[in-house]
Amino acid sequence: MPAEQYQPRTLPQVVAAAARTYGERLAITDGAVRLSYAELDAARQRSAQAFLAAGLGKGDRVAIWAPNMYQWIIAAIGAQSVGGVLVPLNTRLKGAEAAYILNASGARLLFTVGDFLGVSYPEQLRGQALPALEQLVLLSGEAPGTVAWDSFLAAGDTVPASEVAQRAAALGPDDTLDILFTSGTTGKPKGVITCHGQNIRTFETWSATVGLRSDDNYLIINPFFHSFGYKAGWLAAIIRGAHMLPVKSFDLDEVLATIPRERISMIPGPPTIYQSLLAHPRRGDHDLSSLRLAVTGAAPVPVALVQQMREELGFEVVVTAYGLTETCGVVSICRADDSAERISHTSGRAMDGVEMKCVDAAGEPVAVGEPGEIWCRGFNVMRGYLDDPQETALAITAEGWLKTGDVGVMDADGYVRITDRIKDMFIVGGFNCYPAEIENSLCSMPGVARAAVIGVPDERLGEVARAYIVPASGATLDETAVIDWCRANIANYKVPRSVRFLEAFPLNAGGKVLKTELRQLAQEEGL
Repeated sequence: MPAEQYQPRTLPQVVAAAARTYGERLAITDGAVRLSYAELDAARQRSAQAFLAAGLGKGDRVAIWAPNMYQWIIAAIGAQSVGGVLVPLNTRLKGAEAAYILNASGARLLFTVGDFLGVSYPEQLRGQALPALEQLVLLSGEAPGTVAWDSFLAAGDTVPASEVAQRAAALGPDDTLDILFTSGTTGKPKGVITCHGQNIRTFETWSATVGLRSDDNYLIINPFFHSFGYKAGWLAAIIRGAHMLPVKSFDLDEVLATIPRERISMIPGPPTIYQSLLAHPRRGDHDLSSLRLAVTGAAPVPVALVQQMREELGFEVVVTAYGLTETCGVVSICRADDSAERISHTSGRAMDGVEMKCVDAAGEPVAVGEPGEIWCRGFNVMRGYLDDPQETALAITAEGWLKTGDVGVMDADGYVRITDRIKDMFIVGGFNCYPAEIENSLCSMPGVARAAVIGVPDERLGEVARAYIVPASGATLDETAVIDWCRANIANYKVPRSVRFLEAFPLNAGGKVLKTELRQLAQEEGL
């Protein structure tokens, strides 16, 4: 649709429109809970009343630290309907990491669970200084000093529904919808500010391009704390009227059982998910004929995998995409009729309404087929980094171009192939890892003088962290001790899978670690 004809919308407008259009059609199935679109909208309004009863003001931040579950969605859209700003927290974070984001965002309310995979999130926060946090609400489970989700909702029952309608009507497309935190090369997570209108337009475009339909049964495996599970997940599903089936934690046997039971047609995720399905010894025992649409990315996709997904898993459509948190999650997308080679070797071309180019160090476009830093410009680009105008100015040019930090090669048709990363970020099973963040943590470990981290190839996860450490004088460290310490102090996908010890790091004239030489050491080991 031409930009001049596009009508921007807010989140409450989208959910209300879905209820009017799809009514009694199933919106969410989560275990025994099944909600229609009409019931989802009613739940949104009751949730919004509860947020008003809690004193939530326009622009106040609401954090959610929980696995994929229907209450997550209802809490998010309730807060967002009355001007609350969503701050999702990665379920793999440790207490100190979560506390940093809670404090940086100034979140007044935190929604979490009593326990997930043996971890008590309220207990993780015990002892952390959280001066802005007023209330901790449990979406499920129990923990001392918390409010139950049902009690939180009940407190809003005396708030007139008209107040929700007034607050929702006062929202505009340029009001902030969410702040997602992403790690930077400084090692400190940065809050990315995006708005109602740009997110909704991005995923109206995304869902139309990939072909998500209202009759799709969408198994949302990607976590809601990530734009893939949140924005390309439940937000896109609501926009299209699809049936959402959230997955708390990935269990291959359960996924295989769910596909025929619920007639799953859409499964997104990194290539490892599809590789796992293909490799399952009892795959043939399950009826997978309902599978129709797969959207993948975050790691290289072999041509053979695309072909197997089509021929053996039965997907009619397999597409890849590329994006960043700073672009509402999407920059480029393959099209449904692209060849297996193009889907494998590129990350698509810019989505409609967005520009993309590859430039040299001076910001000048490079020739077709030549590598350059990927820049993009359009409605999807963030408003900026939270409380960090300096980093925002470094990331976005005066002309509105976002510098992605990724190096790519663009062909004559505008399809881009990601070839490298200007920053040292690497991807572990679909999660971005930033060496500086891991290095900062390692340097707080007793006995560590210096630490450097690189990504090394891994057959299952694509890449994993390897730590190089210079021990402090007199310290005695071994690989097991370092890995065990990391498991206790940082999210598990960041934990190095291997550790090497050096007497000194190779340095340049400015004292910076020469990671090219560390990568060479890894290659000499056959990695």
